[in-house]
Amino acid sequence: MITNAIVLPTANTVELREVELKAVGDQDVLIHTHLTSISAGTERMLMRGIMPHPMLQFPVVPGYETSGDVIDAGSGAREWIGRRVYVGGNYGFIGVNSAFGGQSAAIVAPATHLTQLNELTDQQGVMLALTATALHGIDIAGIQEGAHKEPPLRVAVLGQGVVGQLAVRIAKARGAYVIATDKVAERLALSTADERILVDGKTMIANPQSPIDVLIDATGKMDAIAPHLMAIKKGGRVVLLGYYDAVALPYMGIFLRELTLAASKEWAPGDLARARDVIASGQIEVDSLITHRMRACDAARAFDIAFNEPACVKMVLEW
Repeated sequence: MITNAIVLPTANTVELREVELKAVGDQDVLIHTHLTSISAGTERMLMRGIMPHPMLQFPVVPGYETSGDVIDAGSGAREWIGRRVYVGGNYGFIGVNSAFGGQSAAIVAPATHLTQLNELTDQQGVMLALTATALHGIDIAGIQEGAHKEPPLRVAVLGQGVVGQLAVRIAKARGAYVIATDKVAERLALSTADERILVDGKTMIANPQSPIDVLIDATGKMDAIAPHLMAIKKGGRVVLLGYYDAVALPYMGIFLRELTLAASKEWAPGDLARARDVIASGQIEVDSLITHRMRACDAARAFDIAFNEPACVKMVLEW
């Protein structure tokens, strides 16, 4: 089967081209894509040619945030036909590296990799992966339901890209008092944090009377974390919710505060369904984070905006 997909033939090049899908296996489904989303952090690394092997093999199809309808299935997955689903990539291109592979008009994937959207819209559906990532990060941070104890748990989230925005919303839904920082005023304006701080290079969250219990970094930059270490209470926790080339923090603050550093990779099994249910229940709102929407045929321009316009929090592509 031939379909259209966004292909990165070489570093820093985006094309919409025809690609060939593998045949649908017994346990596979065929999905007609409605919407995909550009995950700026991950897909920027892929485009720059710095994504770890084996994902980096040009030509490559990016993307892991797709919502659509199951239109066909193998003999062992026929019950999925007609369902609206989220899927985290394409598992069957011929002659093109899938890597993630979600930026495609049609997708072949194992039925075990699907999450049924139920009452979620397609737009909410493409937010499942990053919502699940933020949800897992909040779990790693130890922020449980009932964080609204007196005094409430104080949480600082550095960076208000999509994952940072979602971490704020989930932490607040669990009752925490949340402080958010970012360098971009437009992003900060979308944040639902109790306090919003526009970063100007100074340590802005230090408050000896009200230290931070948990600091969550969603910037992916060690130099964003370092100035805030002494604002964390003794025995507090730092959660690394970004991706880093190396861990390099001044030891003095970690030593004096006896801090715990915890890495959060991505979602855990079951988190995609949990994320769906958190959105469906109204505990968090995600639609306002989609700031830009374009047609897939304008992919090159859409990727440029997603990567280079600070006010673009989330770009969705229509297929």
